Amino acid sequence: MVALPALAVNNPMSTELLATQNVEVFTSSFSSEQQKELANRLVAFLSQYSHLSDSFIIEFFSENLWDTLPKTWQTVLQDLSFPQIADLLLDASNNNRRYPSVWPLSLLAFRATAHALAFPRECRCDGGRAAEPKKPEEFLENHSQSSLLGHIFRKHVKPKKQHEIRKLGMLVKQICQQTGCRSVVDVGSGQGHLTRFLSFGLRLSVTAIEADPTLVAMASRFDGELLWVLEKENQKKKLRCEALPIPRHVAGWVNPRESWEVFIQQLKIPDHVSNDPTTRCCIVTQTSRRSRGGHSQNLNQNNAEEETSSGSCCSFNHSAHEKGVNPDESHLQRYNDFVLTGLHACGDLSATLLRHFVSCPHVRGITSVACCYMKITTKENPTPPGLVTPPDPLPSDPESFGYPMSCWVRGLPGHQLSYKAREGACHAVEDYVRRLREESELLRSHCYRAMLETFIRDTRPDIRRAGIQTIKKSHLLSFTEYARLGLARVGLPPDLPLDPERVAAMLKHQNKVVVYFSLSLLLAPVVETLVLLDRMIYLQENDVASRLVPLFNPNFSPRNFVLVALKPSR
Repeated sequence: MVALPALAVNNPMSTELLATQNVEVFTSSFSSEQQKELANRLVAFLSQYSHLSDSFIIEFFSENLWDTLPKTWQTVLQDLSFPQIADLLLDASNNNRRYPSVWPLSLLAFRATAHALAFPRECRCDGGRAAEPKKPEEFLENHSQSSLLGHIFRKHVKPKKQHEIRKLGMLVKQICQQTGCRSVVDVGSGQGHLTRFLSFGLRLSVTAIEADPTLVAMASRFDGELLWVLEKENQKKKLRCEALPIPRHVAGWVNPRESWEVFIQQLKIPDHVSNDPTTRCCIVTQTSRRSRGGHSQNLNQNNAEEETSSGSCCSFNHSAHEKGVNPDESHLQRYNDFVLTGLHACGDLSATLLRHFVSCPHVRGITSVACCYMKITTKENPTPPGLVTPPDPLPSDPESFGYPMSCWVRGLPGHQLSYKAREGACHAVEDYVRRLREESELLRSHCYRAMLETFIRDTRPDIRRAGIQTIKKSHLLSFTEYARLGLARVGLPPDLPLDPERVAAMLKHQNKVVVYFSLSLLLAPVVETLVLLDRMIYLQENDVASRLVPLFNPNFSPRNFVLVALKPSR
């Protein structure tokens, strides 16, 4: 078992605690040497067990994965029940383990080291007690409506996203206060849910950039719906007019190969969308507003001034209109200092934002929530599946890839992380533990897919790991019914003969399939820790301290880490 520095295990903080602290809470007492030593141990451990993290569970039968485990492990693991797998292997917080047999020291060391090396995923407070229940308290009264988020910010927003935008929004607000910034750039903003909360809820000046013009148009429309609701509510309550900051929505793809100067210029372009009114974005002088007939229309500058002067309950907080200054230029002046945020920025986008944060003097703080680690570029796999690539040739410069970012990790022998290892790091460990404890029928899906892989290769050895996609309600089907649907998706006859005795024999190994998958899943948080630690070391190498905060409830939001960094005051 490997001991960790106390800060890495014991000192994560919730948003509520952060809100009472000053900037010093974001400077890590996890020293540079401690970070490097932890990286050494992570790389050594993952290199030793790469055969687990790199394996595909669908090849359980075709590649005889069970036989790759030590015989002593096979003996004690093969007869475990599903709840025992959860308690004895995956649950790091279980301090009362009851073993049905004596486990080999190598297996105990494997489990203990995996738990010790991974950053803790739950916010903890007094005495290390988990600070949050499995379901956030804000959803105890209504499973789909957060009690802590205003109703105008819940429309069109799923519960998971409600939880995330509230927690992250409050953290971004705190960073703005500490850095003296009033402006935020939300990258990968999607439908603008976080943007709206930051702008209308927390009164920040926000520019949102999103690659998909359709999502940009939706974000503008949702802004208009919110303003319309606010206006009606204020009229009904006879409240005074209140000035609101209106977010800017920009359609554009943030190219990881471009410099921060190009990124800043991209933010200044007033219109990235076509002239089609259904896809126009919301500019500083405009917003979408729903009319009484339910349609959206753009308000131009004159309309905005008329609304304000006539006593409308929703006005625009644009002093440039009064001063006769070009509104676009006035807004752009506020980019001198801003905070950068990205909620589940996919693949290399998170790494790109960190590089812009380090290089751009105008970015004073950042909150980075990563996801889709399998889409990160590496020297070994510069074009992973699903990657959006620029038209220009991919660079060979190792400093341009999404992993590793730091010189230190790049210099460690065996630091490489395969596509499969990074894909595994995206799995929801807490959700799988819940399925194990409930002995859910969903657990048979991996066994079914592994069995199907065997029959596919028997017929077509050239077809390997075919993308069959999810078969709906597969756990309610017999394997024969499942196989018919799956075979058709790879172009094989649905009525392909299946030896019933062989099918029955493989079904008896379902527990072993679940055990093997759980062993590989045990490494998922370790892989995620290495990816995020590499980013912390990269920041440290550039003289910026950072802190990793498990901000979201991991039972609700599996990718719950927020990397927080602030630059020293000028």
